[in-house]
Amino acid sequence: MPKMKTKKAAAKRFTVTGTGKIMHRSSGKGHLMMKKSSSRRRSLNVETTVPTGDRRRIRRMVYGISAQ
Repeated sequence: MPKMKTKKAAAKRFTVTGTGKIMHRSSGKGHLMMKKSSSRRRSLNVETTVPTGDRRRIRRMVYGISAQ
C-alpha cells in the first residue's frame, strides 16, 4: 500500500509541539474585531490545544497513517 499523503490544509492549520501536543488558532479572530473587548481580543491571540477526542484524527491528517 502506498504512503498516505499529508492533508496540506490540516498541516497549515495545526502545529505539533515537541512534546506531541497539537495546537490550533482560536476561532473568531477573522473580522468584526471592533465590537469585541480588548481582553477578549488578547485571549483570542493565544493558541490552544486540540481536544483529546480530535487528536488522533488530526495527527493522521498531519502525519499520515503511521501516527499512533
